[in-house]
Amino acid sequence: MASNRINRINEEIQKELSSLLRTLKDPRVQGGMVTVTHVDTTSDLRYAKVFVSVLDKTQEKDVIKGLKNAAGWLRRELGAAVKLRYTPELQFVADDSIEQGAKILSMLRDPSVVKPANPANADIVLEDED
Repeated sequence: MASNRINRINEEIQKELSSLLRTLKDPRVQGGMVTVTHVDTTSDLRYAKVFVSVLDKTQEKDVIKGLKNAAGWLRRELGAAVKLRYTPELQFVADDSIEQGAKILSMLRDPSVVKPANPANADIVLEDED
């Protein structure tokens, strides 16, 4: 039961932070495409680990520094938007799960890495591989 509540809070925090990031005026954060991929809140709601993905990996460290710099403002705005007893302290972490997913997808599409389970299907061409 409590796990379901934490999951709903995580989703709400993720949604609110995503909208707040668009209003952030820090040039380090505005320079890159920033996405909140996941939020993991502790059970006592004191801390929230925010996983952030950046499109341009060269700007990733600057974006994380900018977000850590704006953490107090984001926490205040989050507290106003989400009614909780405690507004969690935000800890920003770089997330590379999207990049890993793209790498796995490219490996799965590479016929030299993954062989078809049924040799009779080796000649089938999928629509998006034209």
